[in-house]
Amino acid sequence: MKKKVLAAILIAVGVLTGCGNTEPISSPIQTVEAEPIATDIQEVEQPGATEEANENHDHMYRSELTNEWIDESLKDQRPIAVMVDNEKTALPHFGVADADVVYEIMNSTLNDRITRFMVVVKDWDKIEQLGSIRSARPTNFMLAAEWNAVLCHDGGPFFINDWVAKDYSANFSGGFARYSNGKAAEFTEYITYDKYTNTQKGKTYDGLKQRFESSRYTTTYNDYYQGPHFKFADAEVTFADRNDAISATTIELPFKHNGSTLKYNEETGTYDYYEYGSAHKDAASGEQLTFENVILQNTTFADLGEGYLIYNAIDSGRSGYYITEGKAIEVNWTKSSENAITHYYDAKTGEEIEVNTGKTYISLIPSDGWNNVVIK
Repeated sequence: MKKKVLAAILIAVGVLTGCGNTEPISSPIQTVEAEPIATDIQEVEQPGATEEANENHDHMYRSELTNEWIDESLKDQRPIAVMVDNEKTALPHFGVADADVVYEIMNSTLNDRITRFMVVVKDWDKIEQLGSIRSARPTNFMLAAEWNAVLCHDGGPFFINDWVAKDYSANFSGGFARYSNGKAAEFTEYITYDKYTNTQKGKTYDGLKQRFESSRYTTTYNDYYQGPHFKFADAEVTFADRNDAISATTIELPFKHNGSTLKYNEETGTYDYYEYGSAHKDAASGEQLTFENVILQNTTFADLGEGYLIYNAIDSGRSGYYITEGKAIEVNWTKSSENAITHYYDAKTGEEIEVNTGKTYISLIPSDGWNNVVIK
């Protein structure tokens, strides 16, 4: 609650001045051809937490990604989804704390199941440096499509070729800014909004602005956009009166390489992210990576060989958790086709869950490690 009061004050000032059973690994998912959404994009009035009477939100609207108030000029702008390297050598990250939604996904069945981030950003016009970025996997194309986002990455194994060619897919691969940071080349590529000149290399790189201008992609939502991803609550979701809710102040995920952990911060009312035994601090802002909502999905996958994999992200009625305000409830999740939105349903009531206003962390947990998720 302290966080929400502080956020309300900052918004006002800103406007005036600017566990289930272990399952066997299943066979690869069947390709489901996606179809464009026939209906026109319409304005959807998003609910929100109770607001103070003196707040002024002229020329603003509630973000479809976080339900927070943002500039109305962004209303139809499609997000980007950026592949961020999560190897320890790639740290510290730049710009990740500004993401609206962060996916953490096992990137390889090797190396103690090292993970990679896919960060979804609505207001990408403000990006100065985001990354470093790395390659994509087939699963990322399905997840990015849920948001009608343009996937930004640097290549990938040949397994992604068929996914790049999908009608709903949009992606920028490679060619982003290279920073001279003293690291190996694979850890030097970052997303920028505008051109970036590396004076040491004597080379200028295009940013998102130039990439969109020279591409066939629109900067606004297209016919494949399916509307807001989440149902946001009118009032704060706490689960204080739920007998089936469990305490969730520490969440330890079964990714040995990264040691991914989320800890509830009572002062902010959010979940701080830790990996490699340390708090994740953004190098650009110094901010702790933290989330109002945490969603965990029990997901089967298929091993494609040499450590590569594809999650069976198209599935129905699989188990998971929704975690917020220090409590967790069991949910079931369903994704009906490649570019369809993943929906989350309360396992007790069967109703689609409502989530709190703020940033969201989502992790697809491999089903053979689901029993190793620790929530306490």
